[in-house]
Amino acid sequence: MGQSGPALSHQRLKALALGLWGLALLQSALSGRLDLLLRSVFHPLVWGSGILLLLLAAVEMSGRWRNDSRRSGRMTSLLSIGAALAVMVLPPRPSFSGLAANRQANLLEEPGLSFVLPPAQRSLTDWVRLLRSDPDPDLYAGDAVRISGFVLPVPGEDPHLARLLVRCCLVDAVPVGLPVRWPAGQPSPRADQWLRLEGVMVSESVGGRQRSVVEARRVEPIPRPRQPLEP
Repeated sequence: MGQSGPALSHQRLKALALGLWGLALLQSALSGRLDLLLRSVFHPLVWGSGILLLLLAAVEMSGRWRNDSRRSGRMTSLLSIGAALAVMVLPPRPSFSGLAANRQANLLEEPGLSFVLPPAQRSLTDWVRLLRSDPDPDLYAGDAVRISGFVLPVPGEDPHLARLLVRCCLVDAVPVGLPVRWPAGQPSPRADQWLRLEGVMVSESVGGRQRSVVEARRVEPIPRPRQPLEP
């Protein structure tokens, strides 16, 4: 005998909700609002999600018109499963260097260092905090450095090695980095590449001012840490 009235209403509302969310996503992209919320590299995900939601709405509606809710429900499920599998197989690849490029590095209203580790045991963040508390390069010239982080391109300079610090979540992430004098004769490291460096801290003049820079003597690619963000 077909579907009852309440069942049709429920299916109609479901299709309406899916369609409106699809239109909302597409409208945010077309109106330019998306540019304020998300980097352009992720915009295709929003476009795709909007189109997928509209397809799901169309399937729901076609099932209602044909009085064939079982078939439309199966198609909706298959589309949802396909989308979930696509996200798992082709996950978004966030760019730490891209995020860092859009954040100011004037972080760390940190309390003073309560102790200072031996040079070779300092993390990249330890070095940054130490250099900010006492930036005299002569104090650290010749110190051993063993640090890890991701490659952060810096306009007008060789890439830095950096980390992202968070107080709460990625929204308040702040980049911190160290300038690096990379080994001669080797290709420049790629942005976002995770590396472990061993070398020494040296002093160099930039714009008439002395600063500390890591002279890398050993560079080793490493996988991204399971916890790449530091407090």
